[in-house]
Amino acid sequence: MAKSDTHSLLIGYLLWLFGFTGAHRFYYGKPVTGTIWFFTLGLFFVGWIIDLLLIPGMEAQAESRFKGGRISYNVAWILLTFLGILGFHRFYMGKFLTGLLWLLTGGLFLIGYLYDYWTLNEQVSEINGR
Repeated sequence: MAKSDTHSLLIGYLLWLFGFTGAHRFYYGKPVTGTIWFFTLGLFFVGWIIDLLLIPGMEAQAESRFKGGRISYNVAWILLTFLGILGFHRFYMGKFLTGLLWLLTGGLFLIGYLYDYWTLNEQVSEINGR
């Protein structure tokens, strides 16, 4: 079976630079450990350093778990990470009403922004599966 090419090692390693916040774990579809990394600074930096070696395996799991398609996971994650409070990732996915809501409310008062960190991979996969 061909690789679906949903997640990038390069993006994963770039997010790893901020990995003590859990960014790379959220990107690869691991929201629970991403949240733990966020609140413990990457398990007190030890887990963050170990993840340097684990990223290729996380990337392979994400490739087999999520559906590729017209919406790029990489673009969606970059938009969420840097412009998510403004809803740009939602506009990119075609979710214009919630994108406008995020724009006017600061990511729905940051709660929606956090929700998107937990669920962005599933949102993109669902759109790509249609």
